Amino acid sequence: MVDSSGWLEYAAGGPGADAFAPAVEDVARLIVPSLCVYEVYRRMRPQRGDPAAFELIAAMMEGRIVELDASLALMAARTGLELGLPLADSVIYTTARVHDATLWTQDADFEGLEDARLVPKR
Repeated sequence: MVDSSGWLEYAAGGPGADAFAPAVEDVARLIVPSLCVYEVYRRMRPQRGDPAAFELIAAMMEGRIVELDASLALMAARTGLELGLPLADSVIYTTARVHDATLWTQDADFEGLEDARLVPKR
């Protein structure tokens, strides 16, 4: 599973893009929280316009989209309280845990958490 920061780095071809490529390109096992779709579009559209944003969203949609339902929301709230994570991070991290997935990210909020792999920003 790749969080929004990883998707944006991958799409931009940034210095950390190669670290995210194996997870992004393994669409058979790719888990995508619906919240990441929101975050990626919200960030990409003002910077690069609708065509580029929708191109990345189309790539995300090749994976398994996990909707935020009431059960996942409650689990994420508990995770957020226990680990001190903000809303989006709690949902994303909980989604990874529920699906036994490794979370690939550049977000330092996940540093040191089990099954989270931090790709340092360069």
